[in-house]
Amino acid sequence: MTATQRIDVHQHVVPPFWAEALPAHGGDPSGWKSPEWSPQSAIAFMDSQGIATGVLSLTAPGVQGWSGQSKRDMARRVNEYTAGLVEHRPDRFGNFATVPLPDIEGSLREIEFAFDALKADGVVLLSNYGGQYLGDPAFEPVWAELNRRRATVFIHPGKPGIDAIAGMPGPLVDYPFDTTRTAVQMVLNGTLARHPDVNVILSHAGGFLPYASHRFAELAPGVRHDVPTTEELLRLFQRFYFDTALSSARIALPSLTAFAGVGRILYGSDYPYAPAAVGASFTAQLDACAELSAAEHAAINRRNALDLFPRLGPVDSLRP
Repeated sequence: MTATQRIDVHQHVVPPFWAEALPAHGGDPSGWKSPEWSPQSAIAFMDSQGIATGVLSLTAPGVQGWSGQSKRDMARRVNEYTAGLVEHRPDRFGNFATVPLPDIEGSLREIEFAFDALKADGVVLLSNYGGQYLGDPAFEPVWAELNRRRATVFIHPGKPGIDAIAGMPGPLVDYPFDTTRTAVQMVLNGTLARHPDVNVILSHAGGFLPYASHRFAELAPGVRHDVPTTEELLRLFQRFYFDTALSSARIALPSLTAFAGVGRILYGSDYPYAPAAVGASFTAQLDACAELSAAEHAAINRRNALDLFPRLGPVDSLRP
């Protein structure tokens, strides 16, 4: 393993029992094929990319194909499985716990269990649940509890409620769109402002949010009378964290750093849903960014994540 010691906040777990049951529970409506995965293959990928630790999350569609108690049970089973990986290799894996939204009561119970019993590092939420986005008032009890716990929340996109274009599965284009949708709604509906102690990570550099942030901030006060000023909206948009998964190309990275500042950017690979070769390509492009200093590279690769996940430290010996 190289000396980079990255912390990968966008890495997925594929529990074998979940993957086996998924086709009978609606499959993946995005059209993306579930990849082969094992803890050993994940560690091999991490070793090849200088990744010390991968914080694992269940990707979309999560447990959306299940219902009632079976949805709660599958979320619990996934969380216990992932916690077992962390217990076995706490140096190599972290755990973003899955919750059975839009089941509010079930989600609150799972948050309690995940943090108090499993010692999860955070929670993964999908960008929408059956067309309900994360700024919807129905989700307020969940945000209030996450804020009380000063939790870190990783938002992963899901398929929006629109038809996919033939030959263009959801992760190709629709996922960045859905991340943008939920992030903007969270800001305009006040979710982020009401819960200042939650740290929210947006996948894939926030979708289109950094690139179009001024558009949203300039237009919103003209169409809604219940939103802050343009300047305050921009400040709220900049409160998110942004991972680099599939987003560190030399054209995209300058826009992200100009908008978010290096201190809000975290390394992400999207393994294994992004094939190893693709993850390696974006990592190489990140490493090749000469506009970033050695200290800024270190911040993106590791140090910023340690602010959110201090158990993965210490970092002093890794400072450039």
